[in-house]
Amino acid sequence: MLGLVLAAMLGAGAMADERPLDATPIVIAHRGASGSRPEHTLAAYELAIEQGADFIEPDLVLTKDDVFVARHENEISGTTDVAAHPEFAARRTTKTIDGQPVTGWFTEDFTLAELRTLRAKERLPQLRPDNARYDGQQPIPTLAEVIALAKRASAETGRTIGIYPETKHPSYFASIGKPMEAHLVRELRAAGWDSAQAPVFIQSFEVDNLKALKKLTGIRLIQLMDAEGGPADHAVDSYRTMATPAGLKAVATYAFGIGPNKSMVGAGKPLVHDAHVAGLRVHPWTYRAENAFLPEAYRVPGGPEAHGRVGQEIADAVAAGVDGFFTDFPLIGSQNRDKPY
Repeated sequence: MLGLVLAAMLGAGAMADERPLDATPIVIAHRGASGSRPEHTLAAYELAIEQGADFIEPDLVLTKDDVFVARHENEISGTTDVAAHPEFAARRTTKTIDGQPVTGWFTEDFTLAELRTLRAKERLPQLRPDNARYDGQQPIPTLAEVIALAKRASAETGRTIGIYPETKHPSYFASIGKPMEAHLVRELRAAGWDSAQAPVFIQSFEVDNLKALKKLTGIRLIQLMDAEGGPADHAVDSYRTMATPAGLKAVATYAFGIGPNKSMVGAGKPLVHDAHVAGLRVHPWTYRAENAFLPEAYRVPGGPEAHGRVGQEIADAVAAGVDGFFTDFPLIGSQNRDKPY
């Protein structure tokens, strides 16, 4: 635990070889314990903490009245019961988000009070039918509520529970007059979090968003990257370019680490080594138990919903040198990150 705390408190820009040799990779509960409860609910975050998560992850979008709420996307038909509310039927619309047409209901068209009348539901009921039993029970949480939960859990458990917010579609929100950066920094600062010692990472798939945040706060920043494509703000031509040694060196000028697609790390792949050489931590995403999300080597007989050997996949990633990882199953994550090698 001491190694975990020290690792979590290292400042932005620290070289990877400054990490204590006994440092433990952090377990990041992806949208909470979303393998066991509907994602981005207080129930999912609470369970994740009980299961050993070090950080809980809220994806952040804005309401019409500029309140940060935790939703995977600003389009909420897949994660709430909004379609069952006739009073909101006329708000169904089509928008262009990151260059793609998206049809549904959007958080920026609802006040917080209106969103409070909705209830969360399981986004993947075919793969996670047990989660659907909790449909209709939980409201959409605000960032303030997630912060309060992390602080309360830290006091109750005696261990530091951090938050790992992702700014969702920041250039889109800026384009509609809702820039996220200063607003997010103000809310975190009000919670007492404004430095590299804060139990916070801010992540984004975009680049200019993180560079703007770098000018406003000392909180550690994480550049997300996928195996294909590139950032929606077109600040670089592709994530592949970003993942080269030269690209990683550029990322290290504004970020503490990277959050790559898990397919980009592992035996025979140079990304973890190259990132560490550049002084970056590596937190890959997302380790899920279902066969549908597992590489073939970790699958088990059964359908796409069957739970395969994600624990071994996590253990192998830890053995490959990752500094943390996102998982929908934090209990499995916390159990397997501590295996001896």
